[in-house]
Amino acid sequence: MKAVFQELYEKYHQDVYQFIYFMVKNREQTEDLVQEVYIKIMKSYHNFKGESSEKTWIFSIARHVTIDHFRKQKRKRDKLLEFFDWGDKWESIQDDAPLPDEIAEQKESIQTMYRCLDQCTVDQRSVLILRFIQSMSLKETAEILNMTVSKVKTTQHRGLKVLKRLMEQQQGGESHEEA
Repeated sequence: MKAVFQELYEKYHQDVYQFIYFMVKNREQTEDLVQEVYIKIMKSYHNFKGESSEKTWIFSIARHVTIDHFRKQKRKRDKLLEFFDWGDKWESIQDDAPLPDEIAEQKESIQTMYRCLDQCTVDQRSVLILRFIQSMSLKETAEILNMTVSKVKTTQHRGLKVLKRLMEQQQGGESHEEA
């Protein structure tokens, strides 16, 4: 098992790390979540039936771990809101923290794209990251996200539309409402 695990780690670690990083935008959280992915892989490898590729199976686990992370964050935020009874005030508080250092070093348009990508839905962001950053096929993306290829295409199309509109707004371009 150790040799199999090592092979999986060497083959997919960088891609899994990048996928999770683009979703959570935090190096420490990414490292924790990647570790959780590999723990789940070790615990459930005996259940892997080969009905999909190992890559698809691993990315599916990574996606579920990331979604669970977002759910936990939302529950924590909701409990905090309930505890302090901040109500509508919470919506006006914005996180102005700078983007991760890797993104800050890139060109302005890339930074804008990543900021806008954060405003897409989780499904749109997942599809766009898997398709265009991870260079996965429609079929692989569909298997990882447990969607049909048709739904991936639709989500991709809508996500690109939203991303384009948001980027135009960020860069001072006309939005669709103004046009």
